[in-house]
Parts: sequence; structure tokens; C-alpha cells
Amino acid sequence: MARRHGCALLSAIAALIVGLYALVASGTGTAVRPGTPGDGRGPHASTAPAAGGVWATTWAASPSGAEPGTRTTGMAGRSIRNVVHTSIGGTSARITLSNLYGTRPLVVTDATVAVAAGRGTASADAGTLHRVTFEGGSTQVVIPAGQRAVSDAVPVPVPDDGDVLVTTYSPASSGPVTHHRHARQTSYAAAGDRAADPDGAAYTERTPFWRYLTALDVLGPGTEGTVVVLGDSITDGMTATSDADRRWTDVLADRLRTAADAGRDVPRHGVVNAGISGNRVLADGPGRPPENPSALHRLARDVFGRANVRAVVIDLGVNDILRPPDPPAAGTVLDGLRTLVRQAHARGAKVVGATLTPFGGHRRGTPAREAVRQQVNAAIRAGGVYDAVVDFDAALRDPRDPGRLLPRYDCGDHLHPGDAGYREMGEVFDLAVLKGSPPAAR
Repeated sequence: MARRHGCALLSAIAALIVGLYALVASGTGTAVRPGTPGDGRGPHASTAPAAGGVWATTWAASPSGAEPGTRTTGMAGRSIRNVVHTSIGGTSARITLSNLYGTRPLVVTDATVAVAAGRGTASADAGTLHRVTFEGGSTQVVIPAGQRAVSDAVPVPVPDDGDVLVTTYSPASSGPVTHHRHARQTSYAAAGDRAADPDGAAYTERTPFWRYLTALDVLGPGTEGTVVVLGDSITDGMTATSDADRRWTDVLADRLRTAADAGRDVPRHGVVNAGISGNRVLADGPGRPPENPSALHRLARDVFGRANVRAVVIDLGVNDILRPPDPPAAGTVLDGLRTLVRQAHARGAKVVGATLTPFGGHRRGTPAREAVRQQVNAAIRAGGVYDAVVDFDAALRDPRDPGRLLPRYDCGDHLHPGDAGYREMGEVFDLAVLKGSPPAAR
């Protein structure tokens, strides 16, 4: 009996997938919205304002590669419940799903969004759980390998500074699962289609990744746009305490929202963390598509693929200096940073740049690499790179040994800050620099 039921289930799944492919091919089913991943011309690139606000990205994660061990079966027959933390809230939401690293179409037959019932739980506030639809109002979407899909707007009240659950169910494997490796946030998985379950009891598998989900946008009174922080592991928060929202971008989001709510002359922007651990300005990671594309190659996808981007913060360059066998010339790194700035200006965004933080005592640190860091920082401080500067080097360095992190800010590896260091970075950021437009072309 169990075998007959299993065969029947597999047959039903196969029929469903074939049917979905036919619908997409004929143009009558749910299609992926216009814009290829990373071209910057997708649905986030230009969205018309609505009464009282515009779409803003409240949370996002950059795809960092294919999840190990998922090449054959992916997450077939499983519900994935991603837990994400918002920067600003709204009265409507929409999600972006990515199949960037998949080798076959990703078929999602059920998806929901809800406000979490509390911290550290897979349970939803039942009154906020809504089913997600895609273009045309379909509850099913087929996302081709290498592509993404953006949902319809969902009328769900998304809170400021709160946890939101985004759940997807896929009956069949798309091959490797697109994920963000260093989430520093526990998410969940369950067997079968449990997307509509408000109770988290079925979600017995805990995971340190974000899977498929790459953005949560909100629309609500007062939302003005998005600021995206493009960075490496320091921005990614690789050494921050898990499930505590202590990345420096979390601190920045809290300060910006609080200041806007208090009536200060600062924008009410969503704050997006577009950090990928190990990221460089100039060089891609391995793989095709690369599992850690350079900032130059991912700017359109991870920054301008977000909603109404008004400002970009760049905190990159340390890995360009530390990772090659020999350190590059400072001018090479600076040329890459200036190219990012020109591209951001061309899209109408202001660019704030960070000085490079100390790495003295790290296993890759050498006097030659330190000399390059100092030269890059001198150019940044002189005003020849960015529209505005946040001096993370000055904030975190040890005054008695400026090539090293101050011990209380050091996580212990002499490269990454700990929670105290991340807090200092978020606190020294001048919120006023996020106002206004980019300067005229130089």
C-alpha cells in the first residue's frame, strides 16, 4: 500500500511539473518577471510611487553560491521557512526568489509570508499569514535556472525591526540550492508542504542559511527608498552573534529608523546588507556562475536589483589586498572602487565609502599589504574616491598600534570585529551623509 501511494505521489508531481512547463511555454501561466539577474532592469529598477510611500527593500541577502550537498536532490519535497529581520515596515510586501545556481527550473507550488510569533521560533502570528502569488495571481511559479522571480504585492502588515517568516515549498529538485552561506540567523525546514502552517512544530530542521529568498520589499506610508551596503565578511557580519541582529548594518538600520521617526532630517530608507564573505572589488570567486562574484560584476544584481536605491555604501578592498599571493598596487584597488562609484552615479545613487579597517596580526598581514591599505585609505580620506566617507579605520584601530584592531573590538582573528566592533561601526556612521543626490559628474 505504501509503495502504491508513493508511486501515485511521484506521478502527480511529475504531471504537475509538466503542466507548469506547458503553461509557461504557452504564456498562460506564471512567468518570471522581465529582467535577467544582475541586469538592473528588472522590476526593482523603477517602481512607480504609491500614495504615502514607495517600494523599499527592508531586507535582502546576496546569493553567495550553491548549497553544498544539494546538487542531486536539492530541497525537493521540503518546505523552507526563512527567518529575516526587517529594517523598516510597511502595509504590503513582496518577495524575490532566486534560482541563480540551480541547473533545472525551480518549481514553487506554495509560498507564504507572515510575521513571526516571536524571536527564535518557526511559528507565525496566525493573523498575519498570507499566501504569496506571482504575476497573474498564480500560487505557482517556475523559475528557470539562473533566473529570479518577484511576487505580487501581499497585503500583510510588516513591522519595523521585526522578524518575518517567508516559506516556500518545491515538489521537485532544481539541482543546487541558491543560498546565502553566512546568514547568522537560524531558519527552518520541514518535510512536505507546510507553507500554510502557522504552527512551527513541523519545522524540526534548523539551518544557518537563507535559501532561495533574496529580498523582502515593503510599501507603506513614509517609505522613501533603500540604502544598500556593498561589502565583504565584515559587512556580512560573519563573526557577529547569531540570532541577535548585531551586524553593523543592523545598528545603522536601527539608528536611521529611530532618527526618522523622531523627526530628524534623515531619509526613511530600508537598509540592505549586501555583504558576501570573501568578496573583492576586482576578482571573482570560482565557478560558473562564480560563487563569489566581484563587486564590479554584482553591483547591478545585488545593489540596483533592489527597490528604489537612493544611496550605496561601499566597504570593500581588504580582501583585494590580503588574498592574492602578492598585494596589488593601491592604484589598482582605487581604480576598481572609482569604477563602482561611476556606475552608481550613472544610476542616480549617492555613494558613501569606508576606509579599510586594520588587519595587523592576521595570518595574511604583512608590512607590504599594510602599506597598500594605508595608501588606499589616504586616497579615500582625501576625497578623491567617494561622495562622503565613514572612517571605520579610525574608529576601530588601536591608538597605540594603528595597524591593529583595538583589542575590545577584535573578534580574536585580528581581522573581523566582534559585536562591540560592529556596534562602534554602526554608531560612528553619520546619518546625514545618506541625504541628497550624487554630485555632478567630475
